[in-house]
Amino acid sequence: MNARGNGRPNGTLPQTKICQFKLVLLGDMAVGKSSLVLRFVKGQFDEFQETTIGAAFLAQSVCLDDTTVKFEIWDTAGQERYHSLAPMYYRGAQAAIVVFDITKPETFERAKAWVKELQRQASPNIVIALAGNKYDLNDKRLVEYEEAQTYAEDTGLLFMETSAKTAMNVNDLFLAIAKKMPKTDTQNPTHAARHRGVNLQDPDAHPTSSCCGN
Repeated sequence: MNARGNGRPNGTLPQTKICQFKLVLLGDMAVGKSSLVLRFVKGQFDEFQETTIGAAFLAQSVCLDDTTVKFEIWDTAGQERYHSLAPMYYRGAQAAIVVFDITKPETFERAKAWVKELQRQASPNIVIALAGNKYDLNDKRLVEYEEAQTYAEDTGLLFMETSAKTAMNVNDLFLAIAKKMPKTDTQNPTHAARHRGVNLQDPDAHPTSSCCGN
């Protein structure tokens, strides 16, 4: 007799599919990009987070039913002098989080510019999320939720307000992105990359999404 009528023998666990996607964070300096990644990956917050130079790479996974979504996360520097490097990191990305600080309207305007650049130059099917960070400073906010929400709806973005400091909505943001990602490719990225001689730490080494059975 099959367990719960699901067609699998008793004691057989459902096969878990592992999907791997490149995700890039963009936004002005000091909006909390690195803090969001640190909170998501390590569950930590550093009040005195060092400024990112160039870009930093981290990885973390999200579990969705029978699928594990692994994000390869490129956290880019927000200083203007590093802007010319950004295409190297968002090229081939399947997802992007554009971050702004809800207490600084100029970072929201900068976020809009990043969204336009992504929609113009990044992969056509890229999933873009807008994060209004530093909700812990809500009493000092200068960008209203409704304004950002309306902009996100008009441009087809996911949108959440977050706080890396309190962890509010951080995991939910990455989970929402994971649910939007395609999960049909059956290529094993590590195996394929080795056979192509590709270094998975290279920001240009992730041209496609990939999934594999575990």
